[in-house]
Amino acid sequence: MITSHLQIRRPPDHAVHRPAHRGSVAGLGAVFCLFVFMFAATSVRAQELEPRSYANTPVGLNFLIAGYGYTEGTVGFDPSVPITDAHLRTNTMVYAYARSLGAWGNSAKFDVVLPYAWLWGHGLFNGQPAQREVSGFGDPRFRLSMNFYGAPALSMKDFADYRQDIIIGASLSVWAPLGQYDSTKLVNIGTNRWSFKPELGISKAWGSWTVEVAPSVTFYTDNNDFLNGGTLAQAPIYALQGHIIHGFPSGIWLALDGTFYTGGRTTVNGVRGDTMQTNTRAGLTVAFPVDRHNSVKTYVSTGTASRTDSYYNAIGVFWQYRWGGGY
Repeated sequence: MITSHLQIRRPPDHAVHRPAHRGSVAGLGAVFCLFVFMFAATSVRAQELEPRSYANTPVGLNFLIAGYGYTEGTVGFDPSVPITDAHLRTNTMVYAYARSLGAWGNSAKFDVVLPYAWLWGHGLFNGQPAQREVSGFGDPRFRLSMNFYGAPALSMKDFADYRQDIIIGASLSVWAPLGQYDSTKLVNIGTNRWSFKPELGISKAWGSWTVEVAPSVTFYTDNNDFLNGGTLAQAPIYALQGHIIHGFPSGIWLALDGTFYTGGRTTVNGVRGDTMQTNTRAGLTVAFPVDRHNSVKTYVSTGTASRTDSYYNAIGVFWQYRWGGGY
């Protein structure tokens, strides 16, 4: 879910594009653009690092979020493919809304996220420069999450006496195929398919320290209009993210983040590709309150291991406005 930047405190104790080539060269060009497409639209989702996703939150709060993220990285290929120095970068604006709920006596949240991205990739194809640039809205994400143990639904008044121990929850994220997509192009911002990500979350607090783990699996429907009517299928991606979080009396909190994910092999028109992913990432998140209603969150992350030698660095900043819950 969209994570709350603020800690609710108690009172004072308180794709590369080139002219068409014939034969195998065209096929290799398609491989390059497909890999860029998958790297941009799929891997970034799998490598999400979201601390405090299952933290308890008073019922009735609303969160309006806007932010900017920048990613830049390399794309690796098999030595038999005549593509070298492949590089990709994206600039993304993110807009989101979240609301905390109560469900069967437990805390829950709903959020929707809408990204707008500018993507640019370049590399050497048979020794010649090639590049592709595209921009547009990405696929919106809808997520519903619920805590089943250790995080009861509480009002703002009752929340002042709450102390976390162990929280167990789960969420379901759905990406709808509504983003920018042109079937005549290999590189797009949207994916033209549905994605579903069930996730389990476990959070344990020791005083001002919290440890979280969240295993998940992401399933994909087929894109049946890939490059003028082709079919792109993708196997599920299995991921595990973890966070070590420290909260300060001022309301500032920071988290050391890490994730491992594997799977996601793609098949195009029945031909299985060597696109199996086995990657790890590490990152740091810092959030701090500005006042009762406003907070800011920043993050940085980097790839630490990749089966395909594809790495990217990410940095971003988000502003959050909070209202409701009795304010």
